[in-house]
This record gives sequence, C-alpha cells and structure tokens, in this order.
Amino acid sequence: MVHKTIPKLFFAQAQKYGPRVFLRAKRNGRYQDFSWTAIQDDVLSCAAALRDHGIKRNENVAILSESRPEWATADLAILSIGAITVPIYATSTPAEIQYILEHSQVRCIFISTPEQAKKFAEVRKQLPSVSLVVTTDVQSKTEGVVSFAEFIGAGRVSAARENIWQELDSVVPTDLASIIYTSGTTGPPKGVMLTHINFLSNCEACYAYIPIDSNGVTLSFLPLSHVFERMAGYYYAIWTGATICYAERMDTVPENLVETAPTMCCSVPRFFEKMQAKILEQVSAAPPLRQKLFFWAKKVGENVSKLHREKKAIPVPLQIQHALASRLVSKKIQKKLGGRLRFFVSGGAPLPKELAEFFHAFGVLILEGYGLTETSPVISVNSPNAFKFGSVGKVIPDVEVKIAEDGEILVRGPNIMRGYFNNAAATREVIVDGWFLTGDIGRLDEEGFLFITDRKKDIIATAGGKKVSPQNIEGVLISEPLIGQVCVFGDRKPFLTALIVPNWETVKTWAAGHGMSDLSKEALARQPSVLELFRKRIDQCMVDFPPFSTIKYFSLMTTEFTQPSGELTPTLKLKRKVIAEKYAAQIEHMYSAHAR
Repeated sequence: MVHKTIPKLFFAQAQKYGPRVFLRAKRNGRYQDFSWTAIQDDVLSCAAALRDHGIKRNENVAILSESRPEWATADLAILSIGAITVPIYATSTPAEIQYILEHSQVRCIFISTPEQAKKFAEVRKQLPSVSLVVTTDVQSKTEGVVSFAEFIGAGRVSAARENIWQELDSVVPTDLASIIYTSGTTGPPKGVMLTHINFLSNCEACYAYIPIDSNGVTLSFLPLSHVFERMAGYYYAIWTGATICYAERMDTVPENLVETAPTMCCSVPRFFEKMQAKILEQVSAAPPLRQKLFFWAKKVGENVSKLHREKKAIPVPLQIQHALASRLVSKKIQKKLGGRLRFFVSGGAPLPKELAEFFHAFGVLILEGYGLTETSPVISVNSPNAFKFGSVGKVIPDVEVKIAEDGEILVRGPNIMRGYFNNAAATREVIVDGWFLTGDIGRLDEEGFLFITDRKKDIIATAGGKKVSPQNIEGVLISEPLIGQVCVFGDRKPFLTALIVPNWETVKTWAAGHGMSDLSKEALARQPSVLELFRKRIDQCMVDFPPFSTIKYFSLMTTEFTQPSGELTPTLKLKRKVIAEKYAAQIEHMYSAHAR
C-alpha cells in the first residue's frame, strides 16, 4: 500500500489527475463539475481554517449533511490535520444528534441545510462544548457560526495553509479517521472507531473483486454517514481515480441515473425492490401484447442467466432469442439506468436471491457484498467474474473468516475496528482473541462463497422449540411484487405471523381491474378478495418452507415502516423491538383471534 493515510491518498490522486473531474453535483438545475485540483484547493483551505479555529489533532469534528461536495471537502480537511470525522445522518432527529455530539465530545460541526440547522438549534443549548458551527446553505450572524464559503475564504489566505502539507506527515495509518455511530437496532448507538488503515486496507482488498478505473463513474445516493457508501462510493472512488456524481435526493435517483450515466453504483436492497415494483406496475398497466413480450424476454433472460452462471455454452437459437429480447426489452431497462452501468453493488441488508435473478435476466448485474460498520465494512463480495446469487461472495484478500460451532461468522484482519468509543466493555464482548464476532449466522460452501442465514439475535424460537430465521422468510416474501415491507413475529408463540406493508400502487392497479378502484387503502386492507389474494401469494412464497416456518396469519398495514416514525434504522433495517411494541395490540390479535 503506497499511500498509508486517506489524505495522502487524496492529495496524490489530485496531483495525478489535476483538471479531470472528481466530483459532480446538481446546482441550479444542472450538474456542475469539480476538478481534483479545485477540491484539493478547498481541502487545503478548509484544513487551514480548522487549524486557525483551534481544532487540534485527535479532536472530533462532526458533519451533519446530505452527501455533497462540501461533505467530502470537510472530511478530507478534518483528516488532513489529524482530526477525526464524526458523521451524522441527515435523517437524524434532534435527540439523536444531541446524543452523538455529547457522546463523541465534538467541538466543531459542519451543517448543510436550514432543515439541519433547525434540528441542531433545538439542542444547541445542551451542547456547550460545540464552539464552532460551519454552515453550507445557511447565513447566520450568531456568534460561533460561519458560512462554509467564508470559512474556505479565510483558510485560503491563512498562513496556516502552507503548513498543511507538513502536517500530513504527522498523520499515521493507525490514527483514528472516523467514529461512526451504529444504527442502534437493539439499543443506544455505539461509536465505531475506524482508522486510516482500516479503510484503506478495505479499498486495496476490494480492488481484486470490484475492478473500476479512473474512467469509472459512480452515482452516490446512499448517505456518506453510512460506512458502506463512505468506503465503496467515496474512498474507493478516490483509490481508483473515478468520478463521483451526487444524486439530488432519493426520489430523483431515476432521473440522475440517466443524467450521469454511471458505470457502478452502491445501493441497498430496498432500492431494487422499489425499482422492480415500478417495472412490474408499468407492465401490468401495458396492453396484453406488451405484457406477453416482457415476460417472454424475462424467460429468455433467465435461461441465458442460468447457463452463464453454470458456465455452460448458450445454444445458437437461444442466442438469437436473447439478442431480440435484449433489443426489445432489456436495453430499455438498461437505458433507464444510464446505459453504461456495469453493475450495482448491494449491501446494508440481505438481498433476496429472486431479486438479483430478476434483474440479471434483463442484463443488470447486482453484486451482493457483506460487512459491518465494525469491519470497515467489507468482509466478502461477489465479483463480475465470480458470483453466486444468494451468497455474499468470497472473502476479500487479507481478511480471514471462520465459522464458530454455533454457526456465527468470526472475522480477523486489518479491517477490524479499534473498538467502540468510550465503551471498553462492549468492545470486549465482540472482539475475542483477535476475532470479531459478527453476530451473523452463516456458512462457506465448497467454492469459498459465504452465505448468511440469519442474525444471531433475531432467530425466533417458537413455542414448539423450532428455530426460525425471520430474515430468510422476509427476504422471500419481499420478492412478491404485492409486498413492500414485512416483519415476521413468533418468538415463543405457537405459529408465525406477519405485519405486511403492501406495494399499494400495485394493489390499487389490481383492485381497479376488479371493480374496486374507488376503495381507499383502509378499505382494501379489509376487503376479503384482497386478503385472499395476499393469502395465495404468501402461500406460493412459502411452498419450500417447512410448516413451522410458514406465515399462518398476517395483517395488512396502511402506512410504511419509516425512520422518522422510529421503525427503521437510518440504513432501512427493521427495528423489530420498536415495531413489536408499537403494534403490540395488532400482533396479539392475530394470536388471540386464532388461538388453538
């Protein structure tokens, strides 16, 4: 590894690529380019301004912002002076912001929009240690608050600017680069301490499996506060010299994909689920001939995909059919993704196998990987030349994995965190004899592909003593187009139940074709014919499961599980305990009404 710290890597790449485009962001309705040289200049100026305001080596500096060029500039400036970045999700509540800032003892924070500034203002009186606030889109005359433009401007003429080059040498690979607070599915967030070498070893190892070069373009639409996007969509792009384009918002990603034509993107399964639902919704509204053409193309693509994965030759007649199917259907889907996409990388949550197979039938490759915040994050990942749907790929170089007697995945390598910030007891619980205990249950097959079967803490033990993986069941159910979200219950109960959030647009399309276009979601959720439709689809999904692992009863929800309502983490994982408590009466009714 030539460049042993993140800022040294960045400055080396900036010297190499100079006027080439490093970052792109939408400004005033169109994408604006930022060169490596321009960002380097801003990073040096920002670093100098931090120094002038008394920010020292090993101090924690927070960023409360959506993903944007200023996020990268602030982060690289913080790291350049040996300070530590503490990212905060833009979707965080004021209470969550206060907890992180208090726990990490932050003195300085970068804030983006008026919305973020308002949340911070609600708790600022409880945060006397925060003495410097740098705002991107907010003008304020409050003491201790300075605009990002003014901050950069002051740093540009600062005497400290020239000293930043020398300060880079004082930053060493084992220094902390970031404290990332976990999503907190089972309790208060813990601050994961990650070093420069944690991140860079992960970048170097991933290059063997996810090859992109300086001509690569990635669309960044996951939050940089999450370790997945931070490494794979940001530091890895710096490592390879690729261009990063920022999406405006999650709801503009389809438009931004076309505008930026990326070659690679990182995403979470929920994005693919929504994309599949949208495709199928459009197909169901199309004339019968077009529907028939779509499903014919899908079948042809599935046959080609299967032979490709089995490394078998594709018969000439099938090649001809596939070329036609591609021209008539698949190319149109690919064009909506920008037309140049080589692959998606999926992480953050389990990717249903059926979802990966669906998209591959249309020539869209989704490479699932696996990791945790504590592992910087990648442990394993599929690659374009070696992938198995349903697996999370092969373990990356320099990382070791072993399966404990109880099936838990244990990991050792240069990507393992230093520990939890100010929480030695929690650190000792998960790092034992140099091995990190992931809390995930899994297996390695004969070819070295890793399969995740469940979260250790999420395993349901039924009243009959059977062990059930709720995530496996949920993953299969999510592949059904009618189902948007699902949470399975049954711990110490005689059978399994589920709360299901339908894909209501798909349901309404079905209802319109059955004379129920005037019914509300609430009415449809109680309609016997709708309940029977879901019953049949659920039973079809459960056909390969043993009886004790099937959903006996379910309840249709009229509102989604969301992060603001407390049911999802910032990375869109289910907070099972919160959901169970919030909908306790509804869940209990499914058991009491059908007591045996």
